[in-house]
Amino acid sequence: MLISLLVKDYALIENIGVEFQKGLNIITGETGAGKSILIDAMGLLLGERASTQVVRKGANKSVVEGVFSVANNPKVEKLLSENDIDHYDELIVRREVSLKGSNRCFLNDTPTSLALLKDIGNLLIDLHGQHEHQSLLRSSTHIDYLDEFAEIDPLLYEYKEYHQQLSEIAKELYLLKNKERALKDERDAYEFQMKEIDAVSPQLGEEETIKEELNLLEHSEKLLHLTNKIYTLAYEDEYSTHDNLVSIQKSLEELSEIDKAFGEKASEADSAIAIINDISDFVRSYKERVDNDPDKLDSLRERLGALSLLKKRYGGTLDKVIEHRENIGKEFEIANNYNEKIEKLGKELANVRNKSGEIAKKISEERKVVANKIRLEVVEELKELGIPDSDFQVNIRNVKANDSAANFILVDGEKYKFNAKGFDEIEFLISTNPGEDMKPLSKVASGGEVSRIMLALKTILAKNDKLPLLIFDEIDTGVSGRIAQKVGNGLKALSRYHQIIAITHLPQIAGLSDQHFAVEKKSIGTRVVSSIRPLEDEEKVNEVAKLISGEDVTEASIESAKELMGIDA
Repeated sequence: MLISLLVKDYALIENIGVEFQKGLNIITGETGAGKSILIDAMGLLLGERASTQVVRKGANKSVVEGVFSVANNPKVEKLLSENDIDHYDELIVRREVSLKGSNRCFLNDTPTSLALLKDIGNLLIDLHGQHEHQSLLRSSTHIDYLDEFAEIDPLLYEYKEYHQQLSEIAKELYLLKNKERALKDERDAYEFQMKEIDAVSPQLGEEETIKEELNLLEHSEKLLHLTNKIYTLAYEDEYSTHDNLVSIQKSLEELSEIDKAFGEKASEADSAIAIINDISDFVRSYKERVDNDPDKLDSLRERLGALSLLKKRYGGTLDKVIEHRENIGKEFEIANNYNEKIEKLGKELANVRNKSGEIAKKISEERKVVANKIRLEVVEELKELGIPDSDFQVNIRNVKANDSAANFILVDGEKYKFNAKGFDEIEFLISTNPGEDMKPLSKVASGGEVSRIMLALKTILAKNDKLPLLIFDEIDTGVSGRIAQKVGNGLKALSRYHQIIAITHLPQIAGLSDQHFAVEKKSIGTRVVSSIRPLEDEEKVNEVAKLISGEDVTEASIESAKELMGIDA
């Protein structure tokens, strides 16, 4: 539901804010007052194309902002969540068109793409009239209308799972078959590389370990010389550091008996002796472990050379070499088991094609039952709306796939083209006059007929259609009198399920409003500005009376207006 609309500096509109209600919202006004401009501005919120020419003269940019209630709209919530946009009970949709050519879109004050704005708009508004954004004129949407009316979500969900499996298996099989020649050509090369790498059998982190070991072996003589020297000086010499410290410590203890000031130093000397002992023990133990094996040194150098050669050939690092070995191992295994893998995937694909076909056939059967019901009800509705000789048809086609086709499902053993919603291609066809051929809705020329067809469809699909807001621009084109009253009643009935915003010139429709707005055009200096305001009860009567008699409102037109509005005289 659209709660409010703000339009700034758009064409003739300087700054207007409108608050809408549930039910039937009617907009009236003189020709050229700006009613259609207001609807065009709403179209920006649907992601329709914008030109800098819409920016009002003297302004830098146009701004259109709509606040929608989306508390019970899980589709909107899901789409916002998928795009990391905060979701609240109210959604603020804003579009800005600048003279500089920039076109900015916002959802809940978060900058977003025009594509996402359009996707959100498609979940919120259906706009009918002199606009391109008419979902029922897009044949691609017809299948969704039919499915919502049929209420076959469980079947569609089951089919969707098989459809996804079919796509994944077909893709894997396609890639595998495309690899066949390459795999066979490269099999010998992979085998040679695997043997070369496996002969060395490199391990992660091995290089660093070898380099550390080599460093010790290459400096073994120096290590032995220095550790012997340290141990001798610290412990083995006649006047070793250890013996000298012991002598000093004893002297400090004797001094401490005379003067306690030496007590602390005697303790420190004791600690020094412990440190020298620790160093001596470590050095003695270390020099006993020093390896001075020339054969081992040669062996490690050879190993490092072998690893370096692998690195040079297969990636530059040992990690890359090991990763390469894993990858070619997988490719080699696929090549060796190619036929077996192909056969296995082929059986899986055939099974899923049959399962998909079974579900698709059930879905198609349900659609055909519903299609006939919709046909009869639409024809009846169109009679009431002033198109008495119409015929309506839901055309359901199933297209067989060529024998050479790679993508197909199997229905009763036959190959058929398919999509994410089954194997039906659906389009609404109509004939509005006797003797006319059935043709697609998009080929219907009259705007008034289009809007009434939309109204008929919306009326019978009302309980199933999830779009919260329907906008009808000039739905009354080409109708009057009794038919106008029927159109008005149809809109009123539809407004029980949807919020309706309708622009009209007919009193029979305007008189049924839950809320009535008047669009007016005023001259301010040298500029013309459009405005819109909600009407009070008495003003509603006068506005409907104007639609009956023109600017000169008469008592008779007032009485007729009250009668249309169901107000006692």
